[in-house]
Amino acid sequence: FRRVLFQFRKKKKADMRGLWIVRLNAACRNAGISYSRFIEGLKAANIGLDRKVLSDLAIHDEVAFNALVKQAQHALMEKAGAAKAAAKKA
Repeated sequence: FRRVLFQFRKKKKADMRGLWIVRLNAACRNAGISYSRFIEGLKAANIGLDRKVLSDLAIHDEVAFNALVKQAQHALMEKAGAAKAAAKKA
């Protein structure tokens, strides 16, 4: 019986993570960026919010979510500029 409950909890956690990702993907597309580029930009900007919090922001606080999107886009542009500068030196 415990094993069944444990498996159910693991499945529920995986399902919830999938739901958060779907919600984030939809919000990101509305903001003009893909989900994967958004996550990459957040990592480049050292923003450590998890997908649950990001999904909640996307649903309940669109202004804050759009600010995060802008920070992610800015970090991606800086990352691309640094890569071009490194390529020129080599």
